[in-house]
Amino acid sequence: MNTGFTETTFTYTQKFQVAYEFKVCFCHSLFDVDDPLFANILNAVSSEAGRHDKHAGISKCVIVLDEGVAKTTPELLTRVSDYAERYRDQIDLMATLVIPGGEAAKNSPERLKQILSLLHENSMDRHSYLIAIGGGAILDLVGFAAALFHRGVRLVRVPTTVLSQNDAGVGVKNGINAFGTKNLMGTFAPPFAVLNDFTFLATLPPRDRIAGLSEALKVALIRDVNFFYWLEESAALLRSFDPNASSHMIRHCAQLHMEHIAQNGDPFEVGNSRPLDFGHWIAHRLETLSSFEIRHGEAVAMGIVIDNRYAVLMGMLSEKDELRVYHTLKKLGLPLHHPLLLVEQSLEDLLQGLEDFREHLGGELSITLLTALGQSCEVNHIEQETMSLAISQVGNSIHEGS
Repeated sequence: MNTGFTETTFTYTQKFQVAYEFKVCFCHSLFDVDDPLFANILNAVSSEAGRHDKHAGISKCVIVLDEGVAKTTPELLTRVSDYAERYRDQIDLMATLVIPGGEAAKNSPERLKQILSLLHENSMDRHSYLIAIGGGAILDLVGFAAALFHRGVRLVRVPTTVLSQNDAGVGVKNGINAFGTKNLMGTFAPPFAVLNDFTFLATLPPRDRIAGLSEALKVALIRDVNFFYWLEESAALLRSFDPNASSHMIRHCAQLHMEHIAQNGDPFEVGNSRPLDFGHWIAHRLETLSSFEIRHGEAVAMGIVIDNRYAVLMGMLSEKDELRVYHTLKKLGLPLHHPLLLVEQSLEDLLQGLEDFREHLGGELSITLLTALGQSCEVNHIEQETMSLAISQVGNSIHEGS
């Protein structure tokens, strides 16, 4: 058919780079009225954005607060209100919403809708701030809302757990659970700032303090063997939440996660390699199958032990290194066994985690396995019979007494 146009195919390649930069601060008593850090962080970002309208210098904010934090720190809302009043020339606090935290927060689309409605009701714009104060689940949920509204309002994370301060809070991922799958829906959207207030951690029960230690051990095993040696030596101090040891652990762990995201060449996970998810493929299934009775950090610890057992069975890792990791996790106080690992009919459900992980990665399975302390490799195939044996052996406490 003659259309009158020259029948030639043209192809243009669009290519550009976007630079991201945000502050990660470690502090005490963030909302102390005598400490301008919070106000200055918001004001600095607003100034850098070059606003010249009538709102320049005043940051509109909506705060979403983890209900658990509100209960353990009952004076927090008053402190936040007093802080906003003290710095009213820099902060315009529009609303505060308290919602239940924990993984259940990510299971309800209504929570997401509630946050989006609040942003709309308060006429928040892309120069406004959505402040998330809570654990990793709240940060994920609120971060997802921030990324959706106006295609992105400014997210400020205030992590309140060990795990969210040393890992989740400094990442670039946000999301919610859907269709029975953890983190099925989400975005890659870096925050505008992360403010880690160590005083929040003092309100945590011992179980939650300890659960966050697994992510430190994970990143040490794949990126910094000297950090692993320090964790091994400092296990008793960390288990008892010694302030100096805990502060060092959180800062160094966060720094290692930040370095990996920035320097690994794939911050938005376009490829399949996911070293920071060492131990996570089965951890996510353990969380889901236990109806999230198992904490994320606890599930990661079990996942590390199971993957190390598999690596030993496959001749990739020495038993000496395996036991060294196992006993360090034990000394840290992390649970390494669960009835789910002993129930025969749950084995197939656990192995479904491999398929879920493959799909989440984008089509090709890529599992990080340890080959030595501080050394790892990626494998694209898992022998399911051998992995079943590894799960069974861990479930039957093969390491106990060794």
